Amino acid sequence: MKILAAQSRAGETSSGLAEIASRLEMDRNGTPDFLALHFGVGLDAADLHQGAQTSFGATALHGGSSCLGIMGSSGVDIGGSGLGVFAIWDADGSYGTSSVDLGDDAEAAAREAATEALSRAGRPGEIPEMVWLSVAPGREEDVIAGLCAVVGEDTLIVGGSAADNDVTGKWWLFGPDAVHSDGLVVSVLFPSTPVASVYKSGYAPTGSNGTVTRVEERRLYEIDGRPAADVLNEWSAGAVPIADEEPRSILADSTFWPLGREMRRVAGVPFHLLAHPAVAHPGGAVDLFAAVSEGDQLWQMQGSVESLVERAGLVAEQASQNAGGEVTGALVVYCGGCMLAVKDRMDDVSAGINDVLGDKPWLGIFTFGEQGVPAGEYAKHGNLMISCTMFSAPEL
Repeated sequence: MKILAAQSRAGETSSGLAEIASRLEMDRNGTPDFLALHFGVGLDAADLHQGAQTSFGATALHGGSSCLGIMGSSGVDIGGSGLGVFAIWDADGSYGTSSVDLGDDAEAAAREAATEALSRAGRPGEIPEMVWLSVAPGREEDVIAGLCAVVGEDTLIVGGSAADNDVTGKWWLFGPDAVHSDGLVVSVLFPSTPVASVYKSGYAPTGSNGTVTRVEERRLYEIDGRPAADVLNEWSAGAVPIADEEPRSILADSTFWPLGREMRRVAGVPFHLLAHPAVAHPGGAVDLFAAVSEGDQLWQMQGSVESLVERAGLVAEQASQNAGGEVTGALVVYCGGCMLAVKDRMDDVSAGINDVLGDKPWLGIFTFGEQGVPAGEYAKHGNLMISCTMFSAPEL
């Protein structure tokens, strides 16, 4: 197996793709068996899709937009038009990618995409080592349910929700055949070498907690019988505001004050899956970027600039330890909301990952929702999370 990653700061599609193709040494290495291409929406997705087909020829072509840009071993590019790829050549492995519109039934769409991806990998009916997922924000829990129906609950499903630069719905995705605004891209990977993945956040519980007593889909109405917005305002000591006469965006205010659900404890340490409060409504309802259920126990979580800056390197270090053998490459998912909150410290974030990986190739993306597998669990969708997935050479 060979893995290479490359970035371009050209800010233009044709020259950017040409620069990346040169860095990947396409003339010598040939067509990749798998290629993940992620980009800021300052670049046109349709042009990227067409150009990538010409430049790389990968049948397992997986594309998704990332908030402002990308990061990797060459640094952080978040000017709005960043472009990066992560490519695998693996004659002994199998790889397949499919994309579909979500339509009215996101779970059925995910089943369709996963089934087609397995067929394209030449492994129909088999269980992949991992699934790399990109999906439009909004129905990620349904998508995970559809994927698990095909590949099983024990399969590593990791990735992120497509993002734009300003949360106005301008995100894009593409597979080998089509470009989508409200869709998903599924890649199934059967690599010839081991994979290890870690999925965590950079937040800790404050101690304030309560029970969901009324919720409809992702709109949280009540905690302990009280308006959810009032509870969040109280728990955060006023940091998360309430709405007066009009709905109010609280995404930025709540970035350091999300809600968490304790999923399990590992060595006595609780793992919390986070939900990011997005909009406060008059009357006290709050829209979230992840679903919660009636009866869920919600904890007020708190983060800081330092905790978000340091966490990526710590997650990479744990993934490296779990990988066992020599790391050959990594895919990193870092929440777009976290990135925006620590934007002027993102060089420190990437440096922390580089400290772990050294000169190994890696690509990091900034998403509006993160999918991964907590320790001892099956795939989940959360917000304000970080994942690091490492490929490693087998130990001799």
